[in-house]
Amino acid sequence: MRKIYLEDTPLHEAQVKFLQLFDLKPNVEMVPTTESLGRVTAQAIFANVSMPHFHASAMDGIAVKAEKTYSAHETNPLRLKLHVDYEVVDTGDPIPEPFNAVIMVEYLHQIDEETVEIIEPASPWKHIRQIGEDIVAGEMILPIYHKIRPVDQGALLAGGVLEVPVIAMPKVAIIPTGTEIVEPTLNLKPGDIIEFNGTVFASYVKEWGGKPIYKGIVIDDFNLIQQKVKEALEEADIVLMNAGSSAGREDFTSSVIASLGEVIVHGVATRPGKPVVLGKAYNGKPIIGVPGYPVSAYLALDWFLKPLMHQFLGLASPERRKIKVKLGRRIVSKMGAEDFIRLTLGKVNEQYVANPLSRSAGVTMSLVRADGLLRIPIQSQGYEQGEEVEVELYRSLEQIDRTIVFAGSHDLILDLLASAIRKQDSSYSLSSAHIGSLAGILAIRKGENHVAGTHLLDEKTGEYNLSYIEQYLSNTPVVLINLVYRQQGWIVQKGNPKQIQTIEDLTKEGIRYINRQRGAGTRILFDYLLKQVNLSPDDIYGYTREDFSHLSLAAAIKGGNADVGLGIYSAAKVLDLDFIPVAEERYDLIMTKEFYQSEAGQLLIQVITSDEFKSEVESMGGYSCRDTGKILYKNEVTGK
Repeated sequence: MRKIYLEDTPLHEAQVKFLQLFDLKPNVEMVPTTESLGRVTAQAIFANVSMPHFHASAMDGIAVKAEKTYSAHETNPLRLKLHVDYEVVDTGDPIPEPFNAVIMVEYLHQIDEETVEIIEPASPWKHIRQIGEDIVAGEMILPIYHKIRPVDQGALLAGGVLEVPVIAMPKVAIIPTGTEIVEPTLNLKPGDIIEFNGTVFASYVKEWGGKPIYKGIVIDDFNLIQQKVKEALEEADIVLMNAGSSAGREDFTSSVIASLGEVIVHGVATRPGKPVVLGKAYNGKPIIGVPGYPVSAYLALDWFLKPLMHQFLGLASPERRKIKVKLGRRIVSKMGAEDFIRLTLGKVNEQYVANPLSRSAGVTMSLVRADGLLRIPIQSQGYEQGEEVEVELYRSLEQIDRTIVFAGSHDLILDLLASAIRKQDSSYSLSSAHIGSLAGILAIRKGENHVAGTHLLDEKTGEYNLSYIEQYLSNTPVVLINLVYRQQGWIVQKGNPKQIQTIEDLTKEGIRYINRQRGAGTRILFDYLLKQVNLSPDDIYGYTREDFSHLSLAAAIKGGNADVGLGIYSAAKVLDLDFIPVAEERYDLIMTKEFYQSEAGQLLIQVITSDEFKSEVESMGGYSCRDTGKILYKNEVTGK
């Protein structure tokens, strides 16, 4: 019987124990610039040509002489003749002599095939990219020891650099194992799990300066896995095995490594990421076995593969920046292992605030959304809400400083809003947490967000949000601004097979309802509707089943896990479900006074009141922007 064991080696000890076994020196090679992504420059690189090397049009339109357009005005339109006053140009075209400006096609009124009319003048060199605007021949494009990014490749090619001297990159073989995993496909059977870790591993290898060699899926069979690892050891510098690293009956990673060399470490004292296997093969090459759960696997790569690859490249391993933050929620930990908690971050009232994401080792999106990582020591039992802790940053501090922190009710237009903000000013971003209207208000009170989305109905007055502000934010300076009016209704399967029209229909036998979480405005509306017809929550099968966003609620109905839920029209539309309107509600934004008066707050107001944003919102259906941006209320603390 094979030996199965797991240790609890402290992470730092495991890193030192493993990495000190390998002492590798970098070499230099020439590679085509088109294949240089992720490579490290071996010397400074200089441009051979300017970019652009001619005056180029930056827009589709017409090239003109600016001084001949100065008389153009709404009250005095100016007509221009083709080949005399202008030439037609597309983006990137050379600007013909003697023209020195471009007028965008959107600002032209076509009179006939050879005549256009304009109502405003062009300024010299407007919409023209001049010679050397981007790159000047002879200037340094990249310094030595620079990791080449996609934008760097473009600059190199634009500067006429076709080959680049780089440090030779290590080859990393990637071997996913598991009988249940399949290559990415839409034709999945029950029990199938899409193999996506291999792609992520390969991208990390490229990002860290290596060459991935994907060896394909191997089922849980000792001999087949052993043979695949032998092949990999012949062609790669490092072998990376995925899954099978624990101590189950089909976990063969440790025994395969032992059969081909030596197991250095099996098991580190971390959560997640414990079942890691570190080994040295018979030919002196490193083998790393990481867990199948994606978060565990990706953290393990960061701990062991990344520094090992930097050794191969002759570079020092970079350390992430660390900052002090206030915890918005309590985090509990068990002694005996280091806990690694993914967090979202934002700067509110001159204080960095952090909130934990899902701690599950299988939730990939917790890393996608993470701004930072909290490392809880082995001897700690966690931290209390409001306690100050140190976190490692996944994003730059400048990005976090310019993040608008939104927490409150969910709506699909928040994604539009985030995109519109970036479009208006790319230095800003919007992060949103869908915690419900009431939780968003409480977060404002605790200083944990800038903006809360809310649509809380007061059953006594029929008014939205005001009574809740007076109850919970009477001592907090805030401003209430309308975002939209939106349609709430029953989201049901296409064709409405259960024939649901009214709230009474939800009491029919076999109807499965799905609710929103406590404190959500939609849940409060539903409770109000129940009272209107003298029904109680006990009359609704599924009342206690909760979801945290309109889209995930709609997805549950689309997947057949529920028959009906109260939600917004746009969520039903996105998933091609039927929608029975119930009520129009007012969805508002609560902002702290400080944020409202800030540059970011005024940017937000500018974006939501723009015609472009309102047009995009109303095109989704189920929304009205008739009062968007209107100030509805300021509490007494704010004043006028």
